Amino acid sequence: MDTTQRTDQQRSADRRRRELLEAADRVVLRDGPQASMNAIAAEAGITKPILYRHFGDKGGLYAALAKRHTDALLSSLRAALDAPAERRERVESTLDTYLAAIEARPQVYRFLMHPSEGSTGTDQGFDVGKHSAPLLRRMGEDLAQVIEERVDLGPGSQQLARVWGHGIVGMMHAAGDWWLGERPCSRAELVRSLADLLWGRLAAAGDRVGGPGF
Repeated sequence: MDTTQRTDQQRSADRRRRELLEAADRVVLRDGPQASMNAIAAEAGITKPILYRHFGDKGGLYAALAKRHTDALLSSLRAALDAPAERRERVESTLDTYLAAIEARPQVYRFLMHPSEGSTGTDQGFDVGKHSAPLLRRMGEDLAQVIEERVDLGPGSQQLARVWGHGIVGMMHAAGDWWLGERPCSRAELVRSLADLLWGRLAAAGDRVGGPGF
């Protein structure tokens, strides 16, 4: 097989994988954590063995969907952090971007962050609880990198940036999860309250010399 044939086959496989992920997304939007391999295969118009051939198992498909959505969320958070605005405004915008994302697609959020409950039959829903921690850790590391690049935290800045990054992500996740379930206040009120909690130390820290600023 020559290089051109291999390239064409890879492109075809990549395109088919995207189509299957889009079918999986439609099922997740409808069923949330109850999404099953049977339902996804039916939505894609294929048999379950073909779905396994592309992703290996439920865990492989979950990981591919998680990367797809986490990449999009991190891109949105980066855009909020890069926006030309005062630091307080960018902090609030970043918090709001995260909350707006989980509010807009709550079934996707629940699929990514909550284990399936009450599944019946031979094809159980995705057991995603054990997979959510790596997603939060990835977000924490990404935010830690942003903080280290932009904020002068003095001695031990790398470790402190990681503490801040993971702490802020944990706060956003816990508060957002509670808020999405109970809706005790508006999104704007929650954003302001969380920004108030973060603001003291963030307001006092200077920008890193030579960095893009924060």
